[in-house]
Amino acid sequence: MLLSGLQSCRPDIKQTGAVQKYFDLAGYFKADTARLKKLNPQIDKTVTHNGVSENNTVQITNWGQELNLFIQSDINRPAWKNSYLTTNFGDLTIYKAKDPELRTTKVIINTNKGKIKWVLIFNHTKNLLYETSEKLSYFPDSAYQIDKSQQVRLMGHNVYHITGILLPKK
Repeated sequence: MLLSGLQSCRPDIKQTGAVQKYFDLAGYFKADTARLKKLNPQIDKTVTHNGVSENNTVQITNWGQELNLFIQSDINRPAWKNSYLTTNFGDLTIYKAKDPELRTTKVIINTNKGKIKWVLIFNHTKNLLYETSEKLSYFPDSAYQIDKSQQVRLMGHNVYHITGILLPKK
């Protein structure tokens, strides 16, 4: 709870008047969490931890928390304004970190006529205590997936796979 309070103290880029150089991931996912909250779809959710799976049909009450890893992958911090190489291939935009030490190493966004079809985000963190790799996949109006591999010193290796599929309204 304390950490969420600290996040709200951080000035938003838009409030400071800074121009965003890259796609606004945080803004996009915050807007989509509001849309999903209003839509309130049922989700076929599967959580797998080290090969053991659990599947349930659920209603997500806090989409901001559910998609927090996506929101936290925003690359528009002022200190990073020249930290990503942007490549465009038609409807595909790729942001690749120039510095391998940055947490978000790659973002791939596919659009069609300005509308997002899917987003892939690759995160990696390594320090003396742990190493974490994440692949985040998001398909608006259909599904999201989180693949996470974590090696923690003295605690071992954990692999997580979370899939959420939005079910059609009955």
